[in-house]
Amino acid sequence: MLKRERQRQIYQIIMVRGEVTVSELADRFGVSQMTIRRDLQGLAVQDEIEKVHGGAVKIGRAQLEDSIPVLEGLDQQAAAKRRIGEATAELVKADETVFIGAGTTALSVAEALKERENITVMTNALTVANTLANSRGILLVITGGILRSQNLSMVGYPAERNLQGVRADKVITGIRGIDPKFGLTSDDLHEMKTNLAIMGITTNLIVVADHTKFGHVATSRTAPLAAATMIVTDKEAPRDIIEEIRKVGVKVIQA
Repeated sequence: MLKRERQRQIYQIIMVRGEVTVSELADRFGVSQMTIRRDLQGLAVQDEIEKVHGGAVKIGRAQLEDSIPVLEGLDQQAAAKRRIGEATAELVKADETVFIGAGTTALSVAEALKERENITVMTNALTVANTLANSRGILLVITGGILRSQNLSMVGYPAERNLQGVRADKVITGIRGIDPKFGLTSDDLHEMKTNLAIMGITTNLIVVADHTKFGHVATSRTAPLAAATMIVTDKEAPRDIIEEIRKVGVKVIQA
């Protein structure tokens, strides 16, 4: 089947059903999941569909899905995020300074670090700060900034200014989307600028993301894939995207 005809049929399926997954489309048309993701990306420019975690939906449904607050998202992929958090925490050594960003997967890292000693944790996430507030062995530093209520993170100029002159051995952060072509993407322009400032305080960027973030492209392109030193994910992450990531020299750990 020609690409144009396949995309036409995919478009019709989404318009009728309202949503579709990458895996079912790949099975239906007998092509790779990477091919389907490219098809969906091409269709997304029509402004009637949007790529979401593992597939695509009509625009109205996509806006609803993307508005899930961080606290409501804690149960989504909980087991995978816990494994990711534990695996990432093992990478943190004594006497290191680490920055932990916002998001439920990054919060899982903080949970796994609660009983650790002799480390410094910087964060712009109220959830991370609350989790580590009573950890006696951790020196906790909070950036301050403008509260982004959707994920309880501190962003904007105050946060970015407070990061000037700061250095971390590792930055551990979640991300909204990971795509071989579009790289690391975020939802909000203000969040993107703050994320760039956070990434700038280290040469060791660790991105933590469960499998649903792979192949998703969010609104703002934060950084190319090569900006990450390592990505820690779960064993359900799509193999084809993992292979593309490793080709650009980024290490991938699947917990």
